[in-house]
Amino acid sequence: MMQYQIHNIFLFVLWKLLDVADTGLGIKEGGGGKDWWSRMQKGDFPWDQKDFRYMAVTVAGVTSILLYFNFRDTGREITWKEFVHRYLARGVVDRLEVVNKQYVRVILVPGGDADSRYVWFNIGSVDTFERNLEAAHMELGLEPSNRAAVIYSTESDGSFLLSAVPTLLLFGFMLFVLRRGPLGRGSGGRMGGPFSMGESTAKMMKDNISVKFKDVAGCEEAKVEILEFVNFLKNPQQYQDLGAKIPKGAVLSGPPGTGKTLLAKATAGEANVPFITVNGSEFLEMFVGVGPARVRDMFAMARKNAPCILFIDEIDAVGRKRGGGNFGGQSEQENTLNQLLVEMDGFNTATNVVVLAGTNRPDVLDPALMRPGRFDRQIYIGPPDIKGRASIFKVHLRPIKLDPGLDKDALARKMAAATPGFTGADIANVCNEAALIAARHLNPSVNAKHFEQAIDRVIGGLERKTQVLQPTEKKTVAYHEAGHAIVGWFLQHADPLLKVSIIPRGKGLGYAQYLPREQYLYSKEQLFDRMCMMLGGRVAEQVFFSRITTGAQDDLKKVTQSAYAQVVQFGMSEKVGQVSFDLPRQGEMVLEKPYSEATAELIDKEVRELVERAYDRTLQLIKDKKELVEKVGQRLLEREILDKADMLELLGPRPFQEKSTYEDFVEGTGSFEEDTSLPEGLRDWNQERGAESEEKSSTQDKQTTT
Repeated sequence: MMQYQIHNIFLFVLWKLLDVADTGLGIKEGGGGKDWWSRMQKGDFPWDQKDFRYMAVTVAGVTSILLYFNFRDTGREITWKEFVHRYLARGVVDRLEVVNKQYVRVILVPGGDADSRYVWFNIGSVDTFERNLEAAHMELGLEPSNRAAVIYSTESDGSFLLSAVPTLLLFGFMLFVLRRGPLGRGSGGRMGGPFSMGESTAKMMKDNISVKFKDVAGCEEAKVEILEFVNFLKNPQQYQDLGAKIPKGAVLSGPPGTGKTLLAKATAGEANVPFITVNGSEFLEMFVGVGPARVRDMFAMARKNAPCILFIDEIDAVGRKRGGGNFGGQSEQENTLNQLLVEMDGFNTATNVVVLAGTNRPDVLDPALMRPGRFDRQIYIGPPDIKGRASIFKVHLRPIKLDPGLDKDALARKMAAATPGFTGADIANVCNEAALIAARHLNPSVNAKHFEQAIDRVIGGLERKTQVLQPTEKKTVAYHEAGHAIVGWFLQHADPLLKVSIIPRGKGLGYAQYLPREQYLYSKEQLFDRMCMMLGGRVAEQVFFSRITTGAQDDLKKVTQSAYAQVVQFGMSEKVGQVSFDLPRQGEMVLEKPYSEATAELIDKEVRELVERAYDRTLQLIKDKKELVEKVGQRLLEREILDKADMLELLGPRPFQEKSTYEDFVEGTGSFEEDTSLPEGLRDWNQERGAESEEKSSTQDKQTTT
């Protein structure tokens, strides 16, 4: 039974070791690029690998134990009756050993049994054994002098060891996994023990980064700021001669998708100095003290590799304001932030370490982190303007196989004019979607139509042509979208219409695409016209069907938000006055309002009056243009999609001047393309000037000597 248990344990251990070895066989070694199995097939055992040595020692030990228990002489089990008649009666018993009061080992005289040196049998208790042995002696008539000696002994049969083997194996296996897992992996990817969790997980970026500064567009001002950091690390004398000090750090902030991390990748790709990167969430672990220890280790690595650039992505995970939501307990995040503040404040200009950070929530960062001396500069990277979008389109159009008849620059400008408000990530998505659409239809190249479909896909969502709409619903959607189109067409400050469709996309049953202006300031009249345009669908339903549907829910939500913003934030209500209050963000819990109940009632009253005025104006406009709404609705039911050319055919020219091309938008801005020129001091940012100045001085010395 014991051998069977040992055999099962050995098979379990061997299976676990082979399972771990299988995962290790695919790990490429840094030096030779070969794995264990291929090396062993060639007769080269990887003894230089610590994991292989551990596994080999474990297998050898378990095999030795198995061989010992398998080949030792365990004797033969017999019964009491067989013992009395075959051995005791024949007088071949040399002595009896009572082992552990559990069984009796019968030691035979030489030649007593040809099968084994000894036999054994179990006993119930020592007293019963002694009585039965005495009775057997009396029955066989053996004299006391001829009786076998009885010896009592205590031996270890290995049961304790067997019971401890599974625990030891489990502990060893967990220790092995910890050494190979993320908790045992130190900085730079080196292996560590289970207590090396305090080592930083920051990674040193090597020369395998393909992103360069030429791949970053639409944020030239931020790029110049970053180039200045790189230039200082490579040419510090240019600044030190004038008594200038390099800023110790900079925070890259802005909406998602504007290129903060991409700019950091380009910096790593072209800095030619060590670039260390880490994510803010990697400092926060369930173990107390791990975060501060990792911060210390990371900055120690940065000082060791100075001059270098340290980039902390999503720093809001560790840099949030202290004192909120702690409820008296010790916060690990606050301890990590305190350590970060100490490490950054301890820097001086001699260390030549620049700390960059990226976040899209600068409002939640701790003021002590943002003060000069830690993060001296706050670089805001917003959505690109039309010139920036054109530059970004040129970057993302490089790898795409375009139709030979398309001019890449002209296409980039056209797409830039058609994508107001898009970020760099949105533009990259549009270019990729256009290529996917062309590949889906087996086109040899990507043409302008594919880009238009890609823009529709990104704005409106996936087209659902297979969704079944009842005739009444389809007609309601058509007149709803026609109402939007007509109101926007005949209001001066509404955005120009590009396309209207009743094909379901995403969550909506229809959508109208407009071309917003490139503007940052809005008047009361402009906001009011936009409210009227958003109410056009609901009013059209009321006028043509004398009923309303749930299709206007999103429009009403936008109208309500715009009305409250005008009254509460922008101070555009005469009764409320020139005051501004912050509106709660979506999902944010508001415990109390910053104004009284009387002011709240006045705000609600002003908002209702504003929405009612917009509704009445829209209702009057829809009734005046009822025939045109009918005409557009019927054409939508026939074709499902109407573009601007169709609207011009149905409604005639728009009564207001509008801008729709790239040239119209950039007119009067001073330049046709984005200004990518660098200041004179940064034009040779990727060249070290120390060597050049030495060469010039040596040449001048030679000329003077001659």
